[in-house]
Amino acid sequence: MRIADLAGQRVAIWGFGREGRAAIAALRARLPSLRLTLFCSPAEVAAAQALDPALAVYGVEPDAVALGGFDVVVKSPGVSAYKPALLAAQASGTRFTSGTALWFAEQPDAPVLAVTGTKGKSTTTALIAHLARSLGVRTALAGNIGLPLLELLDAQAGLWAVELSSFQTGEAGPLPVGVITSLYEEHLDWHGSRERYVADKLRLAQVARTLLVNGLQEGLLERTSAHPRRVLFGVSAGWHVHEGYIRRAGERVFATADLPVPGGHNALNACAALAALEAMGHDARAAAPSLARFRALPHRLQPLGERGGRQWINDSISTTPQATLAALASLEGRQVTVIVGGHDRGLDWSEFVDAVSDQAGLAIVAQGANGPRIAAALREAQAVGELALVATLAEAVERAREVTPAGGVVLLSPGAPSFDQFHDYAERGRHFAGLAGFDGPAISGIEGLGVA
Repeated sequence: MRIADLAGQRVAIWGFGREGRAAIAALRARLPSLRLTLFCSPAEVAAAQALDPALAVYGVEPDAVALGGFDVVVKSPGVSAYKPALLAAQASGTRFTSGTALWFAEQPDAPVLAVTGTKGKSTTTALIAHLARSLGVRTALAGNIGLPLLELLDAQAGLWAVELSSFQTGEAGPLPVGVITSLYEEHLDWHGSRERYVADKLRLAQVARTLLVNGLQEGLLERTSAHPRRVLFGVSAGWHVHEGYIRRAGERVFATADLPVPGGHNALNACAALAALEAMGHDARAAAPSLARFRALPHRLQPLGERGGRQWINDSISTTPQATLAALASLEGRQVTVIVGGHDRGLDWSEFVDAVSDQAGLAIVAQGANGPRIAAALREAQAVGELALVATLAEAVERAREVTPAGGVVLLSPGAPSFDQFHDYAERGRHFAGLAGFDGPAISGIEGLGVA
């Protein structure tokens, strides 16, 4: 469905976040006379009316009857495709689309390199853009990373580095190269089950002519084995990490010690980015030295600096226990206090409990809605020496100050979403930075968004 197909239709926008605002702007630019209705939260009504007085704005969650009054609804990614009201309206004939789907329909021949994965997708996407630009390729960096594709509706680029969340993978059109960095449990509240989450994530494989897959994940290998043009990274025949180097097969290409983002998982992200660039026909070896100039993304193992004799690291985007384990692995050998916990989605923490049981020098402060459940599991297994349970992030930071020795590290890597206390992971990360004594807003910008 293209934007022009909406002419003369009854159209609603569902959601007034950045994606919703981008959809309104794009439709107004292409179809200025089209009547639009917006469904948003009650708190957003005044801002929506101020942005576009011609909008019919309803500060309610639409039910099946309300949605059934429209031919087409453009929904934001955060609106689950499995909501009963949506499914009922769909069965009655209402069509649902999104900003992502509209952009792909408008740009069917764009040289898109789309990245998804439970973890690593943002860093990998940003690395791709960084590497491509080092070769002089005019590159767009957009998507779930923080810039809706519809904001770049009329832009032209030699390469599109696009991050897609599991909410968006089913909305992408055919594309040259897709990358899947990893696959764990995530967003079960949106998808409804682990099986549906996995199936939705893997929908990228259905539209990617070439599919790059993390060769170290057996489950991912099994589920993508039928793809006719599958390329693996992380294995010895391709781009992989071995004995302190990123390598292309047997060739040493880049020392992992020179990567400005720590951890073996980030070295693997770099392998994914190099493999993706190569799959698009670019000289990945020539681009590799520019890895040394890459800057860590906000809230992703982001070193904030030193305060009170301790190092502070913001990994607020960590929303699974596996992501927290990856963060801890990157700090092996250090005295670390890790702050865990947040919104409780019922994820299994047993792997985390087992993994930290033999980590010397580790203290854990559990907080948030699922903090008591995490702390109980740790205590039952007698998994860690220093363990504290508090209610809020502010209390957690204060406790971390008390238990972390001079020269140690305070790591925020919650392994859970932020919604129990904050709007999103970015707000949580900024708050953590402020509590630690840093300028929260100043640490939040993502470099390179847009076309350059």
